[in-house]
Amino acid sequence: MSNIVQTLTPTTHDLGQFQVRRVLPSRARSMVGPFIFVDQFGPAQLDLGSGMDVRPHPHIDLATVTWLFEGAIDHRDSLGSFSTIRPGQVNLMTAGRGIVHSERSPQEERDAGPKLYGMQTWLARRNPAATGRGDPDRRRSGRACRNAGRRRGADRRYRAETL
Repeated sequence: MSNIVQTLTPTTHDLGQFQVRRVLPSRARSMVGPFIFVDQFGPAQLDLGSGMDVRPHPHIDLATVTWLFEGAIDHRDSLGSFSTIRPGQVNLMTAGRGIVHSERSPQEERDAGPKLYGMQTWLARRNPAATGRGDPDRRRSGRACRNAGRRRGADRRYRAETL
């Protein structure tokens, strides 16, 4: 007897020089266990001098696990934490509220013609269905995103580690 309950087909998002395939959430299933987002990006060879540039944005009540097969990503946040993620390392980021972070290709990668290939899973720190609060990333407004890192009394419960 098979333990496969459901097969999901990812949605592909073209981000210019690379694609992101997101399998969760989908119309058929919003979560699998604690996983609320599952993304795979690349493999891609980006143009010389260019790179991945994910602008500063908040994660609210989430923990992300980033794993790279190729390339490197500089991870920086509004608390001043900084790390470079490389293949074979795990980056774990746990976010409460009020912390903004960015993900960008390091300059040395841009100079060499960056490669990018990896995955990122996002774990809900609280079960949205159980709390009745809905998906924490979907309830915020654009204004809340812009102001999240500047709010007075921002929640400082945050950790970003590269192991």
